[in-house]
Amino acid sequence: MAAGPLVDRLLGGLPAEAVLTDPDVTASYAHDMASFCPAGSPAVVVLPRTAEQVQHVMRTATELRVPVVPQGARTGLSGAANATDGCIVLSLTKMDRILEIDPVDRIAVVEPGVINAALSRAVAEHGLAYPPDPSSWEMCTIGGNIGTASGGLCCVKYGVTAEYVLGLDVVLADGRLLTTGRRTVKGVAGYDLTRLFVGSEGSLGIVVRAVLALRPKPPEQLVLAAEFASGAAASDAVCRIMAGGHVPSLLELMDRTTVKAVNDMARMGLPESTEALLLAAFDTTDPAADLAALGALCEEAGATQVVPAEDAAESEMLLQARRMSLVALEAVKGTTMIDDVCVPRSRLGELIEGVERISEKHGLTIGVVAHAGDGNTHPTVCFDASDPDESRRARESFDEIMALGLELGGTITGEHGVGVLKKEWLAREAGPVSMEMQRAVKRAFDPLDILNPGKLF
Repeated sequence: MAAGPLVDRLLGGLPAEAVLTDPDVTASYAHDMASFCPAGSPAVVVLPRTAEQVQHVMRTATELRVPVVPQGARTGLSGAANATDGCIVLSLTKMDRILEIDPVDRIAVVEPGVINAALSRAVAEHGLAYPPDPSSWEMCTIGGNIGTASGGLCCVKYGVTAEYVLGLDVVLADGRLLTTGRRTVKGVAGYDLTRLFVGSEGSLGIVVRAVLALRPKPPEQLVLAAEFASGAAASDAVCRIMAGGHVPSLLELMDRTTVKAVNDMARMGLPESTEALLLAAFDTTDPAADLAALGALCEEAGATQVVPAEDAAESEMLLQARRMSLVALEAVKGTTMIDDVCVPRSRLGELIEGVERISEKHGLTIGVVAHAGDGNTHPTVCFDASDPDESRRARESFDEIMALGLELGGTITGEHGVGVLKKEWLAREAGPVSMEMQRAVKRAFDPLDILNPGKLF
Protein backbone atom coordinates (compact mmCIF):
# COMPACT_ATOMS: atom_id res chain seq x y z
CA MET A 1 0.00 0.00 0.00
CA ALA A 2 1.42 3.38 -1.05
CA ALA A 3 1.79 5.78 1.82
CA GLY A 4 -0.19 8.54 0.08
CA PRO A 5 -3.61 6.80 -0.11
CA LEU A 6 -3.09 5.29 3.35
CA VAL A 7 -2.32 8.65 4.92
CA ASP A 8 -5.26 10.28 3.15
CA ARG A 9 -7.62 7.65 4.55
CA LEU A 10 -6.20 8.02 8.04
CA LEU A 11 -6.59 11.81 7.91
CA GLY A 12 -10.28 11.25 7.25
CA GLY A 13 -10.73 10.38 10.93
CA LEU A 14 -7.64 11.80 12.65
CA PRO A 15 -6.36 15.34 13.15
CA ALA A 16 -3.29 16.24 11.12
CA GLU A 17 -1.06 16.47 14.19
CA ALA A 18 -1.88 12.84 15.02
CA VAL A 19 -0.48 11.50 11.73
CA LEU A 20 3.32 11.48 11.41
CA THR A 21 5.00 10.79 8.08
CA ASP A 22 8.44 12.41 8.30
CA PRO A 23 10.86 9.48 7.80
CA ASP A 24 13.24 10.72 10.48
CA VAL A 25 10.36 10.89 12.97
CA THR A 26 8.77 7.58 12.03
CA ALA A 27 12.16 5.86 12.24
CA SER A 28 12.34 6.83 15.92
CA TYR A 29 9.25 4.66 16.51
CA ALA A 30 10.69 1.60 14.79
CA HIS A 31 11.76 -0.48 17.78
CA ASP A 32 11.69 -1.04 21.52
CA MET A 33 14.71 -1.61 23.81
CA ALA A 34 15.51 -5.19 22.80
CA SER A 35 18.73 -6.24 21.08
CA PHE A 36 18.95 -8.72 18.19
CA CYS A 37 15.38 -8.03 17.08
CA PRO A 38 14.75 -6.94 13.46
CA ALA A 39 12.67 -3.82 12.91
CA GLY A 40 11.11 -2.53 9.73
CA SER A 41 10.25 0.95 8.49
CA PRO A 42 6.73 2.12 9.29
CA ALA A 43 4.73 3.85 6.59
CA VAL A 44 3.11 6.16 9.14
CA VAL A 45 2.86 6.71 12.89
CA VAL A 46 -0.51 7.64 14.36
CA LEU A 47 -1.14 9.04 17.84
CA PRO A 48 -4.88 8.80 18.56
CA ARG A 49 -6.47 10.38 21.62
CA THR A 50 -9.81 8.55 21.67
CA ALA A 51 -11.16 5.04 21.27
CA GLU A 52 -13.12 6.24 18.23
CA GLN A 53 -9.91 7.35 16.56
CA VAL A 54 -8.36 3.93 17.23
CA GLN A 55 -11.44 2.33 15.67
CA HIS A 56 -10.94 4.49 12.58
CA VAL A 57 -7.32 3.39 12.33
CA MET A 58 -8.25 -0.29 12.55
CA ARG A 59 -11.10 0.01 10.03
CA THR A 60 -8.70 1.71 7.63
CA ALA A 61 -6.05 -0.95 8.21
CA THR A 62 -8.56 -3.75 7.61
CA GLU A 63 -9.92 -2.18 4.44
CA LEU A 64 -6.45 -1.59 3.01
CA ARG A 65 -4.88 -4.76 4.48
CA VAL A 66 -2.12 -2.80 6.23
CA PRO A 67 -0.42 -4.26 9.33
CA VAL A 68 -0.71 -2.35 12.61
CA VAL A 69 1.91 -2.40 15.37
CA PRO A 70 0.59 -1.13 18.73
CA GLN A 71 3.06 0.68 20.96
CA GLY A 72 3.27 2.17 24.42
CA ALA A 73 6.45 3.74 25.75
CA ARG A 74 8.65 1.19 23.90
CA THR A 75 10.43 0.12 27.08
CA GLY A 76 9.86 -3.55 26.18
CA LEU A 77 12.73 -6.02 25.97
CA SER A 78 11.51 -8.59 23.44
CA GLY A 79 10.91 -6.66 20.22
CA ALA A 80 7.13 -6.91 20.61
CA ALA A 81 6.73 -3.23 19.71
CA ASN A 82 9.05 -3.34 16.68
CA ALA A 83 7.67 -2.03 13.42
CA THR A 84 7.27 -4.07 10.26
CA ASP A 85 7.90 -2.60 6.80
CA GLY A 86 5.00 -0.50 5.59
CA CYS A 87 3.01 -0.79 8.80
CA ILE A 88 0.96 1.69 10.76
CA VAL A 89 2.61 2.25 14.12
CA LEU A 90 -0.24 2.91 16.54
CA SER A 91 1.24 4.79 19.48
CA LEU A 92 -1.13 5.02 22.43
CA THR A 93 0.94 7.44 24.51
CA LYS A 94 -1.51 10.32 23.98
CA MET A 95 -4.33 8.31 25.54
CA ASP A 96 -3.03 9.04 29.00
CA ARG A 97 -6.03 9.97 31.14
CA ILE A 98 -6.93 8.49 34.50
CA LEU A 99 -10.69 8.42 34.04
CA GLU A 100 -11.80 7.33 37.49
CA ILE A 101 -10.51 6.34 40.93
CA ASP A 102 -13.14 4.71 43.15
CA PRO A 103 -12.08 4.17 46.79
CA VAL A 104 -15.23 2.18 47.61
CA ASP A 105 -14.98 -0.36 44.80
CA ARG A 106 -11.18 -0.01 44.89
CA ILE A 107 -10.78 0.35 41.16
CA ALA A 108 -9.15 2.74 38.74
CA VAL A 109 -10.32 3.21 35.15
CA VAL A 110 -7.49 4.35 32.88
CA GLU A 111 -6.48 4.79 29.29
CA PRO A 112 -3.53 2.72 28.00
CA GLY A 113 -1.00 5.56 27.83
CA VAL A 114 -1.06 6.26 31.56
CA ILE A 115 2.42 5.91 33.07
CA ASN A 116 2.61 3.27 35.79
CA ALA A 117 4.21 5.61 38.33
CA ALA A 118 1.65 8.34 37.59
CA LEU A 119 -1.18 5.95 38.40
CA SER A 120 0.55 4.82 41.59
CA ARG A 121 0.94 8.40 42.79
CA ALA A 122 -2.63 9.31 41.88
CA VAL A 123 -4.24 6.43 43.75
CA ALA A 124 -1.94 6.99 46.74
CA GLU A 125 -3.75 10.31 47.29
CA HIS A 126 -6.86 8.22 48.00
CA GLY A 127 -5.07 5.89 50.42
CA LEU A 128 -4.83 3.18 47.76
CA ALA A 129 -2.09 1.37 45.85
CA TYR A 130 -1.67 -0.18 42.41
CA PRO A 131 0.94 -2.84 43.23
CA PRO A 132 2.50 -3.93 39.88
CA ASP A 133 5.74 -1.95 39.65
CA PRO A 134 8.12 -2.88 36.82
CA SER A 135 11.64 -1.49 37.11
CA SER A 136 10.75 0.92 34.29
CA TRP A 137 7.66 2.16 36.20
CA GLU A 138 8.63 5.82 35.74
CA MET A 139 8.43 5.36 31.94
CA CYS A 140 6.32 2.32 31.04
CA THR A 141 2.60 2.55 30.32
CA ILE A 142 -0.32 0.58 31.69
CA GLY A 143 -1.19 -0.55 28.17
CA GLY A 144 2.29 -1.93 27.70
CA ASN A 145 2.15 -3.57 31.12
CA ILE A 146 -1.09 -5.28 30.10
CA GLY A 147 0.30 -6.30 26.72
CA THR A 148 3.27 -8.09 28.27
CA ALA A 149 1.62 -9.16 31.54
CA SER A 150 4.47 -7.42 33.31
CA GLY A 151 5.60 -8.00 36.87
CA GLY A 152 7.86 -6.01 39.12
CA LEU A 153 9.65 -5.91 42.43
CA CYS A 154 6.63 -6.45 44.67
CA CYS A 155 5.22 -9.53 42.90
CA VAL A 156 6.39 -11.89 45.63
CA LYS A 157 3.62 -10.53 47.87
CA TYR A 158 1.17 -8.78 45.58
CA GLY A 159 1.28 -10.66 42.28
CA VAL A 160 1.55 -9.53 38.66
CA THR A 161 -0.42 -7.30 36.29
CA ALA A 162 -2.83 -10.06 35.25
CA GLU A 163 -4.19 -10.24 38.78
CA TYR A 164 -5.20 -6.57 38.73
CA VAL A 165 -6.93 -6.27 35.34
CA LEU A 166 -10.67 -6.64 35.94
CA GLY A 167 -11.99 -5.45 32.59
CA LEU A 168 -10.96 -4.00 29.25
CA ASP A 169 -12.27 -2.07 26.29
CA VAL A 170 -10.51 -3.45 23.23
CA VAL A 171 -10.65 -2.34 19.61
CA LEU A 172 -10.56 -5.44 17.43
CA ALA A 173 -8.80 -5.82 14.12
CA ASP A 174 -11.92 -4.87 12.14
CA GLY A 175 -12.59 -1.79 14.28
CA ARG A 176 -15.35 -3.17 16.50
CA LEU A 177 -15.22 -2.31 20.20
CA LEU A 178 -15.23 -5.24 22.60
CA THR A 179 -15.86 -4.82 26.32
CA THR A 180 -14.63 -7.61 28.58
CA GLY A 181 -14.69 -8.31 32.29
CA ARG A 182 -16.32 -6.35 35.04
CA ARG A 183 -16.04 -3.76 37.81
CA THR A 184 -17.04 -6.19 40.55
CA VAL A 185 -14.83 -8.17 42.91
CA LYS A 186 -16.29 -11.44 41.62
CA GLY A 187 -17.40 -12.47 38.14
CA VAL A 188 -17.41 -15.76 36.22
CA ALA A 189 -19.79 -15.04 33.33
CA GLY A 190 -18.45 -16.80 30.23
CA TYR A 191 -14.90 -17.25 29.07
CA ASP A 192 -12.33 -14.99 30.71
CA LEU A 193 -11.54 -12.86 27.67
CA THR A 194 -9.89 -10.24 29.84
CA ARG A 195 -7.11 -12.62 30.82
CA LEU A 196 -6.78 -13.66 27.19
CA PHE A 197 -5.75 -10.14 26.20
CA VAL A 198 -3.33 -9.73 29.11
CA GLY A 199 0.03 -10.85 27.75
CA SER A 200 -1.14 -11.05 24.13
CA GLU A 201 1.38 -8.37 23.06
CA GLY A 202 -1.10 -6.48 20.90
CA SER A 203 -1.70 -9.47 18.66
CA LEU A 204 -5.44 -9.83 19.39
CA GLY A 205 -6.68 -6.27 19.82
CA ILE A 206 -5.89 -2.75 20.98
CA VAL A 207 -6.60 -1.97 24.63
CA VAL A 208 -8.16 1.49 24.89
CA ARG A 209 -9.47 1.38 28.46
CA ALA A 210 -8.73 -0.75 31.51
CA VAL A 211 -10.50 -1.33 34.80
CA LEU A 212 -7.83 -2.07 37.39
CA ALA A 213 -8.11 -3.43 40.91
CA LEU A 214 -6.52 -1.44 43.70
CA ARG A 215 -5.48 -2.29 47.25
CA PRO A 216 -5.29 -0.26 50.43
CA LYS A 217 -2.00 1.58 50.61
CA PRO A 218 0.34 -0.50 52.79
CA PRO A 219 2.58 0.92 55.51
CA GLU A 220 5.96 2.21 54.39
CA GLN A 221 8.31 -0.68 53.83
CA LEU A 222 11.66 -1.24 55.48
CA VAL A 223 14.49 -2.97 53.60
CA LEU A 224 17.26 -5.33 54.68
CA ALA A 225 20.45 -6.12 52.74
CA ALA A 226 22.18 -9.46 53.24
CA GLU A 227 25.57 -10.33 51.75
CA PHE A 228 26.47 -13.87 50.66
CA ALA A 229 29.65 -15.59 49.52
CA SER A 230 27.83 -17.28 46.64
CA GLY A 231 24.64 -17.12 44.63
CA ALA A 232 23.81 -20.61 45.84
CA ALA A 233 23.91 -19.48 49.48
CA ALA A 234 21.64 -16.53 48.69
CA SER A 235 19.25 -18.90 46.91
CA ASP A 236 19.26 -21.16 49.97
CA ALA A 237 18.22 -18.16 52.05
CA VAL A 238 15.33 -17.49 49.65
CA CYS A 239 14.16 -21.09 50.04
CA ARG A 240 14.34 -20.85 53.84
CA ILE A 241 12.39 -17.60 53.84
CA MET A 242 9.58 -18.94 51.68
CA ALA A 243 9.42 -22.32 53.44
CA GLY A 244 9.21 -20.48 56.75
CA GLY A 245 5.93 -18.85 55.73
CA HIS A 246 7.27 -15.32 55.49
CA VAL A 247 5.63 -12.93 53.05
CA PRO A 248 8.09 -10.14 52.28
CA SER A 249 6.89 -7.29 50.10
CA LEU A 250 10.11 -7.61 48.12
CA LEU A 251 12.85 -10.21 47.78
CA GLU A 252 15.46 -9.27 45.19
CA LEU A 253 18.92 -10.56 44.31
CA MET A 254 21.87 -8.78 42.70
CA ASP A 255 25.09 -10.66 41.91
CA ARG A 256 28.59 -9.23 42.25
CA THR A 257 28.71 -8.11 38.59
CA THR A 258 25.48 -6.18 38.98
CA VAL A 259 26.53 -4.59 42.27
CA LYS A 260 29.77 -3.37 40.72
CA ALA A 261 27.95 -2.01 37.66
CA VAL A 262 25.55 -0.04 39.86
CA ASN A 263 28.42 1.35 41.92
CA ASP A 264 30.35 2.32 38.79
CA MET A 265 27.34 4.18 37.42
CA ALA A 266 25.94 5.86 40.51
CA ARG A 267 28.54 5.55 43.30
CA MET A 268 25.90 3.90 45.50
CA GLY A 269 28.42 2.46 47.96
CA LEU A 270 27.07 -1.09 47.71
CA PRO A 271 29.38 -3.81 49.07
CA GLU A 272 31.45 -5.15 46.16
CA SER A 273 33.10 -7.80 48.32
CA THR A 274 29.91 -9.87 48.21
CA GLU A 275 29.12 -12.48 45.55
CA ALA A 276 25.38 -11.99 45.96
CA LEU A 277 23.36 -9.24 47.62
CA LEU A 278 19.85 -10.12 48.75
CA LEU A 279 17.40 -7.29 49.37
CA ALA A 280 14.29 -8.06 51.40
CA ALA A 281 11.51 -5.78 52.60
CA PHE A 282 8.37 -5.87 54.70
CA ASP A 283 5.50 -3.39 54.62
CA THR A 284 3.82 -4.77 57.74
CA THR A 285 2.88 -2.99 60.95
CA ASP A 286 6.14 -4.15 62.55
CA PRO A 287 8.65 -4.44 59.70
CA ALA A 288 11.68 -4.36 62.01
CA ALA A 289 10.58 -7.54 63.78
CA ASP A 290 9.83 -9.27 60.50
CA LEU A 291 13.21 -8.26 59.10
CA ALA A 292 14.94 -9.56 62.21
CA ALA A 293 13.35 -12.99 61.72
CA LEU A 294 14.25 -12.96 58.04
CA GLY A 295 17.80 -11.84 58.83
CA ALA A 296 18.23 -14.81 61.15
CA LEU A 297 17.30 -17.14 58.30
CA CYS A 298 19.83 -15.41 56.06
CA GLU A 299 22.52 -15.98 58.68
CA GLU A 300 21.55 -19.66 58.91
CA ALA A 301 22.03 -19.86 55.14
CA GLY A 302 25.53 -18.41 55.46
CA ALA A 303 25.10 -14.67 55.09
CA THR A 304 28.37 -12.91 55.82
CA GLN A 305 26.62 -9.72 56.84
CA VAL A 306 23.01 -8.68 57.43
CA VAL A 307 22.25 -4.96 57.52
CA PRO A 308 18.71 -3.63 58.01
CA ALA A 309 18.03 -0.15 56.70
CA GLU A 310 17.68 2.42 59.46
CA ASP A 311 14.87 4.39 57.89
CA ALA A 312 12.72 4.91 54.79
CA ALA A 313 15.38 7.02 53.06
CA GLU A 314 18.00 4.27 53.32
CA SER A 315 15.41 1.72 52.19
CA GLU A 316 14.61 3.80 49.13
CA MET A 317 18.33 4.10 48.29
CA LEU A 318 18.63 0.31 48.23
CA LEU A 319 15.52 -0.03 46.05
CA GLN A 320 16.83 2.63 43.68
CA ALA A 321 20.05 0.65 43.31
CA ARG A 322 18.02 -2.40 42.36
CA ARG A 323 15.87 -0.47 39.89
CA MET A 324 18.89 0.88 38.02
CA SER A 325 20.54 -2.54 37.69
CA LEU A 326 19.69 -3.18 34.04
CA VAL A 327 20.71 0.31 32.93
CA ALA A 328 23.98 -0.04 34.84
CA LEU A 329 24.74 -3.39 33.21
CA GLU A 330 24.13 -1.89 29.78
CA ALA A 331 26.86 0.64 30.52
CA VAL A 332 29.42 -2.15 31.05
CA LYS A 333 29.86 -2.85 27.34
CA GLY A 334 27.31 -0.63 25.64
CA THR A 335 24.80 -3.35 24.71
CA THR A 336 22.95 -6.01 26.62
CA MET A 337 20.72 -9.00 25.97
CA ILE A 338 18.40 -9.26 28.95
CA ASP A 339 17.07 -12.73 29.58
CA ASP A 340 13.86 -13.30 31.52
CA VAL A 341 13.98 -16.89 32.67
CA CYS A 342 11.74 -17.91 35.55
CA VAL A 343 12.30 -21.16 37.43
CA PRO A 344 10.78 -22.77 40.54
CA ARG A 345 12.25 -21.07 43.61
CA SER A 346 13.78 -24.38 44.65
CA ARG A 347 15.89 -24.40 41.44
CA LEU A 348 17.07 -20.79 41.64
CA GLY A 349 20.55 -21.71 42.87
CA GLU A 350 21.01 -24.17 40.01
CA LEU A 351 20.13 -21.50 37.48
CA ILE A 352 22.58 -19.00 38.96
CA GLU A 353 25.38 -21.57 38.96
CA GLY A 354 24.51 -22.55 35.40
CA VAL A 355 24.70 -18.93 34.25
CA GLU A 356 28.16 -18.67 35.81
CA ARG A 357 29.29 -21.67 33.77
CA ILE A 358 27.83 -20.20 30.58
CA SER A 359 29.59 -16.90 31.27
CA GLU A 360 32.94 -18.65 31.67
CA LYS A 361 32.38 -20.81 28.60
CA HIS A 362 31.75 -17.84 26.31
CA GLY A 363 34.15 -15.41 27.97
CA LEU A 364 31.44 -12.80 28.52
CA THR A 365 30.26 -10.67 31.41
CA ILE A 366 26.81 -11.82 32.47
CA GLY A 367 25.22 -10.07 35.43
CA VAL A 368 22.30 -11.67 37.23
CA VAL A 369 19.56 -9.64 38.85
CA ALA A 370 16.43 -11.43 40.00
CA HIS A 371 13.02 -11.18 41.56
CA ALA A 372 14.29 -13.95 43.79
CA GLY A 373 11.04 -14.45 45.65
CA ASP A 374 9.39 -15.43 42.36
CA GLY A 375 12.30 -17.36 40.87
CA ASN A 376 12.25 -14.81 38.02
CA THR A 377 15.81 -14.05 36.94
CA HIS A 378 17.21 -11.53 34.50
CA PRO A 379 20.64 -12.82 33.42
CA THR A 380 22.01 -9.90 31.42
CA VAL A 381 24.63 -10.55 28.77
CA CYS A 382 26.97 -7.57 28.30
CA PHE A 383 28.74 -7.31 24.95
CA ASP A 384 30.17 -5.03 22.29
CA ALA A 385 27.65 -4.93 19.44
CA SER A 386 30.35 -3.75 17.03
CA ASP A 387 32.30 -6.99 17.55
CA PRO A 388 30.73 -9.75 15.39
CA ASP A 389 32.33 -12.58 17.33
CA GLU A 390 31.30 -11.15 20.68
CA SER A 391 27.77 -10.62 19.37
CA ARG A 392 27.62 -14.26 18.24
CA ARG A 393 28.78 -15.47 21.65
CA ALA A 394 26.22 -13.23 23.32
CA ARG A 395 23.40 -14.75 21.32
CA GLU A 396 24.63 -18.28 22.00
CA SER A 397 24.87 -17.64 25.72
CA PHE A 398 21.39 -16.10 25.74
CA ASP A 399 19.95 -19.22 24.11
CA GLU A 400 21.83 -21.52 26.48
CA ILE A 401 20.36 -19.68 29.46
CA MET A 402 16.85 -20.15 28.09
CA ALA A 403 17.51 -23.84 27.50
CA LEU A 404 18.79 -24.14 31.05
CA GLY A 405 15.63 -22.51 32.38
CA LEU A 406 13.45 -25.05 30.59
CA GLU A 407 15.61 -27.91 31.82
CA LEU A 408 15.02 -26.72 35.38
CA GLY A 409 11.25 -26.77 34.93
CA GLY A 410 10.92 -23.07 34.23
CA THR A 411 9.70 -20.77 31.49
CA ILE A 412 11.43 -18.62 28.88
CA THR A 413 9.73 -15.46 30.06
CA GLY A 414 8.31 -14.44 33.40
CA GLU A 415 7.29 -10.88 32.52
CA HIS A 416 9.01 -9.46 29.42
CA GLY A 417 7.03 -11.40 26.82
CA VAL A 418 7.94 -13.29 23.65
CA GLY A 419 7.86 -10.64 20.91
CA VAL A 420 10.38 -11.34 18.18
CA LEU A 421 13.24 -12.37 20.44
CA LYS A 422 11.80 -15.64 21.75
CA LYS A 423 9.46 -16.88 19.02
CA GLU A 424 11.42 -20.07 18.48
CA TRP A 425 11.57 -20.71 22.20
CA LEU A 426 7.83 -20.27 22.71
CA ALA A 427 7.24 -23.18 20.35
CA ARG A 428 9.75 -25.29 22.27
CA GLU A 429 8.18 -24.55 25.62
CA ALA A 430 4.51 -24.74 24.65
CA GLY A 431 4.60 -27.75 22.31
CA PRO A 432 2.69 -28.41 19.06
CA VAL A 433 -0.82 -28.84 20.50
CA SER A 434 -0.64 -25.62 22.49
CA MET A 435 0.76 -23.74 19.50
CA GLU A 436 -2.06 -25.03 17.31
CA MET A 437 -4.64 -23.74 19.80
CA GLN A 438 -2.89 -20.38 20.19
CA ARG A 439 -2.78 -19.86 16.44
CA ALA A 440 -6.49 -20.72 16.26
CA VAL A 441 -7.24 -18.03 18.83
CA LYS A 442 -5.19 -15.55 16.80
CA ARG A 443 -7.16 -16.38 13.63
CA ALA A 444 -10.47 -15.93 15.45
CA PHE A 445 -9.60 -12.39 16.53
CA ASP A 446 -7.41 -11.36 13.60
CA PRO A 447 -8.18 -13.44 10.49
CA LEU A 448 -6.21 -11.12 8.21
CA ASP A 449 -3.13 -11.22 10.49
CA ILE A 450 -2.74 -7.45 10.54
CA LEU A 451 -2.34 -6.99 14.31
CA ASN A 452 1.34 -7.02 15.25
CA PRO A 453 2.22 -9.70 12.68
CA GLY A 454 5.41 -11.69 13.15
CA LYS A 455 5.27 -11.52 16.94
CA LEU A 456 4.83 -14.55 19.23
CA PHE A 457 4.52 -17.08 16.35
